[in-house]
Amino acid sequence: MNLSHLALTLTLLPAGHLLADTFERDQALKLPDVLISANRQVEARNDSSAANTVFTRDDIDRLQPSSVTDLLRRVPGVQVGQTGGRGSLPGIYIRGTKSAQSLVLVDGQRIGSTTSGDSNLQHLNIEQVERVEVLRGSRSVIYGSDAIGGVIQIFTRRGSEQGLQPRLHVGFGSNQTWERSLGLSGGDEKTRFNLGASLDETAGINRTHESYPSDGDHDEYRNKSVSLSLSHALTDDIEIGANVLDNRGKSEFDNPFGRFDMNTFESFQQQPYSDFDVSSVSSYIDARINDAWKTRLEFGHSENREKTLDKLSDERTLFNTYRDSVNWQNDLTLDDRNSLILGGDWYEDRINSSTPFDEDSRWNRAAFIQHRYQTDSFSTELGLRRDQNQQFGGQNSWSGTFTLPLNPDNDVLLTYSEGFRAPTFNDLYYPNYSNPDLKPETSKSYELQWRSQLTDTSRLEASLYRTDLQDAIIVGSNNLPQNVASARINGFEAALKQELFGWQSNLGVAIIDPRDRDNGHTLARRARRTLSLDLDRQFDRLGLGASWQAVSSSYDDEKNLQPLGGYALLGLRSSWALNREVKLELKVDNLLDKGYSRALYSYDGGQYGYREEGRAWMFGVTWTPEF
Repeated sequence: MNLSHLALTLTLLPAGHLLADTFERDQALKLPDVLISANRQVEARNDSSAANTVFTRDDIDRLQPSSVTDLLRRVPGVQVGQTGGRGSLPGIYIRGTKSAQSLVLVDGQRIGSTTSGDSNLQHLNIEQVERVEVLRGSRSVIYGSDAIGGVIQIFTRRGSEQGLQPRLHVGFGSNQTWERSLGLSGGDEKTRFNLGASLDETAGINRTHESYPSDGDHDEYRNKSVSLSLSHALTDDIEIGANVLDNRGKSEFDNPFGRFDMNTFESFQQQPYSDFDVSSVSSYIDARINDAWKTRLEFGHSENREKTLDKLSDERTLFNTYRDSVNWQNDLTLDDRNSLILGGDWYEDRINSSTPFDEDSRWNRAAFIQHRYQTDSFSTELGLRRDQNQQFGGQNSWSGTFTLPLNPDNDVLLTYSEGFRAPTFNDLYYPNYSNPDLKPETSKSYELQWRSQLTDTSRLEASLYRTDLQDAIIVGSNNLPQNVASARINGFEAALKQELFGWQSNLGVAIIDPRDRDNGHTLARRARRTLSLDLDRQFDRLGLGASWQAVSSSYDDEKNLQPLGGYALLGLRSSWALNREVKLELKVDNLLDKGYSRALYSYDGGQYGYREEGRAWMFGVTWTPEF
């Protein structure tokens, strides 16, 4: 079944009903108007209660982002704060929440570090990505811990058509940056596969201004990535498959704080770098028991490993985290108006570290149920989840949505959702700087959405929301984490997609007011206003595009004493199809060479901003031979 037929089939299906075709998910991953992450099932985007943004592989090829984080900056309500160019650790702020309060998945598997809570999204190679879905707002009923601010799910490349489809891409750009990737996909009526490999290298930039002399060099970055997807239809109703993604390499960075000697109370300069490995493996069995019951069983394993070394000393640190998981979900169509999701999750986290922890493993098991009722005049969605965790005990999460179609082109949605985040191993067990009595952070969110098909070529999606955070974990005056903070985040976001005079435009706007409720201060590194605009047009073989991103000022610290200036970035891109097999690409990011910083650091009593890349260009050639 080709993509146009699949899209037509989907629009004719009632809400909550899944596609009956073999390889339904592989085909759905190619489509812009479907969503998988919200309820772990294929559904129309407009039928989902979650505010969402979807990037398909066609979008990625058109926008030419250098990384997954570069793509995320285009999502309304999402802010990305890195600390110095490609390969640096990003802060991901969805609707004003911090990185550890949003869940990141690769093919359904959690990839976040269980020690720091970071997902290391900067290491996921964009060439191995088929699709990115971003859900804004809590989805704890479906996913449990961490999904307070939202969910980011990355799907690895998939095969689609029958036969063999090789591809090769080579790119070269500023700062001695090289991008190389190759892949092969194919299949037949029963089996599909995709195999890809990438190697990215860059000399990088000097990430710091004032610092130790050892920090004066450029910080190199190298990333090797491999992905594999395989699916096989045993029968018309049973499919099995597996997905693999492995990213590993080396990342140099600056340390303006130096290496502190506890014996002499002195700091020494360093030249640190890390060897990293972020990987996930998943397998599944997808079965349609009958017309009303579909079941999916998933098994997963993910690793987030990092070894930090120093060229000027023998200092070595190791933080490796591992996670095994099982998910079982049943999708039931009770009748024309009622559908049900029943499921259970289990996962176990383990760590292997050069730092001894009091505990090095814990498990979490959960059960969830979600009911959907739909009529021509309204629909409802009500969900409940119960988590049982080895460390902190039980946690309940509720959610509910009321959808009112005003007319065929306008829907209004009212949503209430609860979320929570379990403390990390660092919070609980890090020697001398932890608190084993911590409770989970919790949230309550209220949201009003308006979705409107303004014209045949214009669509507007807007949200007003409020999120209240309780028992937020901060480091107290005794240098130990405590459940003492509370926050209130009010926000508005809108996405306008339209086509005008042949130009395709995507505009995203967000306004937030993230406040610490105890002192009234703005939460650190959250800009109150952001805007993203993409314009693209195809002239036969020539494609032209431009991007503009604007971010208002913010504060680097919780006391609001260290301001970060706002900035606006302009980028241009183009592509030229020489023929059906060869395409040339050229882009220029930060065209106006704007200097800006997303984070500050201290050195010798002063405050300085981490450098980000200035004007940078990239030229690439993509070859997709036909057989």
